[in-house]
Amino acid sequence: MLDRITSMRVFVRATSAGSLSAAARHQGMSPAMATKHVDALEAHLGVKLFHRSTRRLTLTEAGNRYLEACQRILGDIDEAEATISSQRFEASGLLRLNVPLTFGIHYIAPILFQFSRRHPAVKVELGLSDSQVDLIDGGWDMAVRIGKLGDSSLQARKLGDVPLVLCAAPAYLDSRGVPRRVADLAQHNCLTYNLATTGSAHEWIFGRNGDIRAKVDGDLVANNGEALLAAAVQGQGLIYQPLFIVVESLRRGELVALELDQPPQVIDGIYILYPPDRRPPAKVRVMIDFLVETYGGTQPWTL
Repeated sequence: MLDRITSMRVFVRATSAGSLSAAARHQGMSPAMATKHVDALEAHLGVKLFHRSTRRLTLTEAGNRYLEACQRILGDIDEAEATISSQRFEASGLLRLNVPLTFGIHYIAPILFQFSRRHPAVKVELGLSDSQVDLIDGGWDMAVRIGKLGDSSLQARKLGDVPLVLCAAPAYLDSRGVPRRVADLAQHNCLTYNLATTGSAHEWIFGRNGDIRAKVDGDLVANNGEALLAAAVQGQGLIYQPLFIVVESLRRGELVALELDQPPQVIDGIYILYPPDRRPPAKVRVMIDFLVETYGGTQPWTL
């Protein structure tokens, strides 16, 4: 089956040039192939598009109407292709960026104004979610992920480190005592996160190699670190969270960082993920560069 778009281009070119041989030269094909394209259109449409003579082609009434439609359709196709192609080189269009809720609120949303000033033709849709969304199925252009990355065809670029911190409010420690060993956690009210990529709502992991597992329990389980932080600041219990979530409370003295007989688990880092593409669109490239420029060196979530 001949490509109908090519057939339409041959038809339009033959109309303007006055011959199929001229249309064939323009399309880089033989005159016989150009004739086949027009014949295929006429067979598909069930009408004659040209009155043909040995010297010139003349449009039929149906050919005139079809010419207007072809010019409009091919113009739309050319415009769409030019728009998409330009996005490889010029940052423009809608950029859908998915990030974890707390990290997005504190470290992505506040810098988007600077990004927009630098790239005014890019419109950002910011999705805030602690759940692991599927970039491809969800139609996201890129995402920020925290922790160990699973096996994936996605491209990844590391943005920074993200240590875990065990901490509690001074009031809690005054009433329940200070844990000194991983084993002591069994005697404490541990406020846990149920979307962790490592560990679970009932198990915290310690040790540089992640080989020390502690069973924990408490009266609050949440799917968001901010909720756990608020409870911990009020003295409800211990939390074991990434430093970027608790750093401001530690600086203000609302929480105290605790050291046990085993170091906190290393959870890989913060990553920028984007679909596998040898040449990602310019809007994706400029956002990656912007995030790396902003946070690749100085990381404000560290103490």
